[in-house]
Amino acid sequence: MRVTFLGTGAAGGVPLYGCECAACARGRQDPRHVRRPCCALVEHDGTRVLLDAGLTDLHERFAPGFLTAIVLTHFHPDHVQGLFHLRWGKANPIAVYGPPDTDGCADLFKHPGMLSFRTARKFEAFEVEALRLTPLPLVHSKPTLGYAIEGAAGERFAYLTDTLGLPPRTAGFLRAWGEFEMAIDCSYPPQPAPKNHNDWHAAHQCAVESGARRTWLTHVSHALDDWMIQDAPVAPSHIALAADGIFTDVATGLR
Repeated sequence: MRVTFLGTGAAGGVPLYGCECAACARGRQDPRHVRRPCCALVEHDGTRVLLDAGLTDLHERFAPGFLTAIVLTHFHPDHVQGLFHLRWGKANPIAVYGPPDTDGCADLFKHPGMLSFRTARKFEAFEVEALRLTPLPLVHSKPTLGYAIEGAAGERFAYLTDTLGLPPRTAGFLRAWGEFEMAIDCSYPPQPAPKNHNDWHAAHQCAVESGARRTWLTHVSHALDDWMIQDAPVAPSHIALAADGIFTDVATGLR
């Protein structure tokens, strides 16, 4: 099972419009340090599932029929904005799974076009061809789910953004799940009292609480990148900072 980080940025991305911090200046000079809206692609035995849809060029990136399904963590604009153009396409319907949220985002539910919205419910596993996904509740300002994703041979990857910490039942599920890799929200440098998203310390605590074999930090803001440039913190060997375009083969590690 391959997981590709298509976007690893928090809302606003890197470089942030008008910002001249070291991280934003670096992003303007070197495209390797650009962070687009948080999004990932899971591929396994011909099944291709897009995790979140914040990239605004989905209709250009993916040919009709390429995606098996889209799975949303929540309905904040930076996680669904790519759907607004895609929905008007002329192609077979795409199943879009997301948490129960009667508001959704703008008029997506009213005018879904080629999108077939389906409700994912916490701890009620569902299958998308070769993949089995278990929705896990997270802590955020809108109804939000992470997903424990399992391949046919037992490959396991958890995608957990946006969140501040892990609810006890979610952490318990992960500890009992077996060996897995994980992507977790890490939006900010250390904060006195983080809100709505993990800071550096909260993300590391999630990595420990979950028991993940390897943890990827994603949903990264320019402030976190800037702090890392200035302070050069050292993370444990089982925690890595994700970047746009990299992928992990879950059974074999980073490529």
